[in-house]
Amino acid sequence: MLSEPRAGLLAAWGNALLAGLVSPDDAVLAIVGEDAVHRVEGLPGESTPVGLTLALGRLRTLGVTGLRVALPAPGHPLGLSGPPEFNARALEAEEAVVCHGAAFGLVPEVYEAGPEGDVHVEVVWHCLPVREAPPADVPSLGEAERELAEALREATEVLTRLDVAGSGPVAEAAIAAYPARAERGREVLAPGYPPRAVRVLELAQRVGALISLAYDNGHGGAVSASEMAARGAALRPVERTARRAQVAAYNSVVEERERGVR
Repeated sequence: MLSEPRAGLLAAWGNALLAGLVSPDDAVLAIVGEDAVHRVEGLPGESTPVGLTLALGRLRTLGVTGLRVALPAPGHPLGLSGPPEFNARALEAEEAVVCHGAAFGLVPEVYEAGPEGDVHVEVVWHCLPVREAPPADVPSLGEAERELAEALREATEVLTRLDVAGSGPVAEAAIAAYPARAERGREVLAPGYPPRAVRVLELAQRVGALISLAYDNGHGGAVSASEMAARGAALRPVERTARRAQVAAYNSVVEERERGVR
């Protein structure tokens, strides 16, 4: 969770483009990031994959007015609405974008080639039909912020109890890097997002950093299999909360539009 999902970038900057707040070139540049190229396959009326600029324009003409994010995990179809075929593809990719205003969804497939340090990454977004229904288990921004504050306390307590939070220079460096990570929330969310969404995404990133710290820093004080299992059991709900908050932040523009806030 230290890196933001490609679905989040596509939804955030796609929403800004659909709202006329950024140019197509700026939106595509932000979405592609360090990848080599993104294409969209399966768009109605297109027999071959097309570039993002054309794809986003075509989705607009097909009636798409907003983009939502889904970050499903086994047993947790977060942000999905069906049908089963789309849900299965999204679960395999662990992320997807669901269109608002027209029944389409986009699932990324990532291709990598080249040696370590010089990897060439291409992404193909598969456009598939989706069911027009409320997305599963997505909280409001207010709910997500409250849940995250509690999750952050719980994660810190778990790390301390398992002797991970104080487990040496690596942990201290990771904790010291939180302010820099928080700044990424402002970079990831495109123009048009409410300040609360930026705040929620920043907090979700911080919780994600704590979770990664717990899993990446060896076993800490969890020296037995049962203690390691207990750590995983304690952190899974925290991770789930952070993912829900990510989705709430990315989807907030569409949700506010639906409620008539904007």
